[in-house]
Amino acid sequence: MTTYPISYRIGTEREERMTKTFYITYYASKHKKHITRQGKHDDKSRYGTSKKGVPYYVYYDLDSHGYRTATTSWKVRH
Repeated sequence: MTTYPISYRIGTEREERMTKTFYITYYASKHKKHITRQGKHDDKSRYGTSKKGVPYYVYYDLDSHGYRTATTSWKVRH
């Protein structure tokens, strides 16, 4: 039985999470309705709060093949 250092196991789990796809639903002001997209979290994705205090999440949109930003509130399903 081969044992791997804990750092290797944690790194592998993180990589699996980053390559896992998900569905995200949020209100798109451009379309003036709620939309659902298939997305992926990668090394360019990020989340936080803007200077105005609005939460945001930048993800890679697999439907449009580009990065999109969900703001205010969103729902993620795996």
